Amino acid sequence: MPRIGITGRSNLSAASVPLVLKALESELSAYREQELVGVSCLAQGADQLFAHAVLSLGGSLEAVLPATDYRERKVKPENAAEFDELISKAAKVHTMPFAESNRDAYMGASEHILGSVDAMFAVWDGQPADGRGGTGDVVQTARERGMPITVVWPDGAERE
Repeated sequence: MPRIGITGRSNLSAASVPLVLKALESELSAYREQELVGVSCLAQGADQLFAHAVLSLGGSLEAVLPATDYRERKVKPENAAEFDELISKAAKVHTMPFAESNRDAYMGASEHILGSVDAMFAVWDGQPADGRGGTGDVVQTARERGMPITVVWPDGAERE
């Protein structure tokens, strides 16, 4: 049963969303015949696209929330319905022991994911992290640990 985690950009342009989703589905299709488990923080953008791709391929979803205030503080009103739908489909939800969603909580959640998966996917344009615990930091940590990482950044993808 392969366990795959996700890290990635939350600020994808609207035009990038279908490109990234298609690329994730393509990469994850290699696991179609296995009992795929996708592990995601369910942040808007790459994390949610990954969750949709995992579920569309018949895999199961595990959510790792960075802090107890994550939904109230970080999920934007226009994204709340999608977040709630995905979290309701998660087979497991783990909330990290942080009261407040901040850089320490994000890195803690990423560390938890890195410690619980066999490989990582990164929706990443190769740019440095925007702050501690960002995509670039997670990719670097995964590489330092020798963890397999698949970088997904299809032609035409861009950040807002």
